[in-house]
Amino acid sequence: MFSFSLIILLFLGGILVSSFKILQEYERAVVFRLGRLIGAKGPGLVLLIPGIDRMIKVGQRVITTDIPPQDVVTKDNVSIVVNAVLLFRVVDPVKAVLNVESYLESTYQYAQTTLRSVLGSAELDEVLSERDTLNHRVQEILDLHTEPWGVKVSAVEIKQVDLPKEMQRAMATQAEAERQRRAKVIAAEGEFQSAEKLCEAARTMEAHPAALQLRYLQTLQEIASENNSTTIFPVPIDLLKPFLEKK
Repeated sequence: MFSFSLIILLFLGGILVSSFKILQEYERAVVFRLGRLIGAKGPGLVLLIPGIDRMIKVGQRVITTDIPPQDVVTKDNVSIVVNAVLLFRVVDPVKAVLNVESYLESTYQYAQTTLRSVLGSAELDEVLSERDTLNHRVQEILDLHTEPWGVKVSAVEIKQVDLPKEMQRAMATQAEAERQRRAKVIAAEGEFQSAEKLCEAARTMEAHPAALQLRYLQTLQEIASENNSTTIFPVPIDLLKPFLEKK
């Protein structure tokens, strides 16, 4: 009789222990009682009725997943391969369980489709230079469609854009030509500014003849400081004019 009572006590104790569930701070339990929704419980200690209540555990931490490389044809008919990273979290556990079979797989698949659709409506230059705008556009579309699933899309970031080899060579040639054009423009602007300064100096020297003489002496000093073996002194023509007139 004693052993039978002990078995009963152990059995009831096991049922009582199994009735309690402990959830972490980032977890919630969506509880069904006889197939009907009771609500979301947690975190902490949750009491369930064995055989009657059923619990589905849902995490609410941010989930980070890679969107695999997607083949995309841009608006200007350029084939590219794009991959991205997706960040989202569950904000409503009840919707995540009731409204979609698998919120993880559904969000993951819909992100791939949206990424191809958005990039396919943009030109290549926009994809390369306006990633922030495209990321925000993809995030807005995803967030709108995943809201009924209780999912909040935090961010979508395009990680890499792979171009065809022919397009890479063409862009490299274009970039080189652009750099050469800028170099020539800068050199021409420098020559133009130098010519303007020379003209200003000539006008100043014309108004003040002594300035020309001072410049002449300064040039002689610069030549002498270079340790040249030969120094050329230019002679003004006015000094030779009397001798030429005697002949």
